[in-house]
Amino acid sequence: MNSAPSLAPRPDDEPPAVPGRLSPLRVGFVLLDQFTLAAFGGLIDALRLAADHGGRSRQIHASWTVMSLDGTPRRASCGVVVSDSAPLLDPAQFDYIAVCGGNDYLNEHPPAALLDYLRRAAACRARLIGVCTGTFAIAQAGLAARRTVCIHWNVLEAFQAQFPTLSAVTDKLFVDEGDLLSCAGSTAAIDLGLYLVTRHCGAAKANQAVRHMMLQGMRPPSLPQPHFVADLAKVTDARVHQAVHFMEQRLDDPPSMDAVARYVGCSTRQLERAFAAALGIAPAAFQRQLRTHYACWMLENSPRSITEIAFDCGFSDAAHFSREFRNAFAASPRQYRSARLAARKATT
Repeated sequence: MNSAPSLAPRPDDEPPAVPGRLSPLRVGFVLLDQFTLAAFGGLIDALRLAADHGGRSRQIHASWTVMSLDGTPRRASCGVVVSDSAPLLDPAQFDYIAVCGGNDYLNEHPPAALLDYLRRAAACRARLIGVCTGTFAIAQAGLAARRTVCIHWNVLEAFQAQFPTLSAVTDKLFVDEGDLLSCAGSTAAIDLGLYLVTRHCGAAKANQAVRHMMLQGMRPPSLPQPHFVADLAKVTDARVHQAVHFMEQRLDDPPSMDAVARYVGCSTRQLERAFAAALGIAPAAFQRQLRTHYACWMLENSPRSITEIAFDCGFSDAAHFSREFRNAFAASPRQYRSARLAARKATT
């Protein structure tokens, strides 16, 4: 039996790196305190796996340098420490400066040296990337004005509180504004990395990284984040904010209203009165709205079956899900999915 033809060159077929030759894609990573490891690792690994054949990690088609303020170690939010980092290098040697944030986003006074470095990077036309909450630091440097930035849904309220005049969205995985890219973080950083690889190195290199990472493909930046956050900008009752956040975190396993009240630190009756005053709806009904809207997103953007989506959204079975969905949208989940897919095809 003849063996299958090779689909890609062997690693040894890859030309060796030439000293002094610039790679098509050069990224400098700046790690902030308590940075998110998943977002940083996803973005840098997308570059690494596209840079060389066979996962050998030679910086041929892409290169990267990990930096921190003064070259000091940085601890990720999960506790992992990156100790081997360079000080902040001349930004002119990079195509992009990726600022990797995490749990330190509530710090409204980052070091002046960091902000000055980001301003120098922008002045020398190195494009900035806000990874996870790294966008907070870029905004604090005054470099996000008149641009739309992508923020993880979990920190949207904090971003709006710090930067009320800036435009932030959570209905995308990442946003490219030309000189500033911003990414929601987590696995969306992989898609951003593949996007950059495609731009600078070509689709073949991006697909090479996709295969190594065992992905189905690169998700488009316009794909909405799988979140469903109510607009609570005009709600001043902290108990409502806390309760909604708790519900959002448990869409697949909805807590009882007694549990929500205990989380907030009030009685169930007090919670009901707070929701009625702030939103004009009972907390249980509000929780159902969150789950059915999550189901809408799943029906439009996921290939999962109706039964699987029912369980993902915290319903006991497909019949229970279908009843609640029909009550909310006057259509069955299957009818809704078919109509949305037809509408999408009609616009393409």
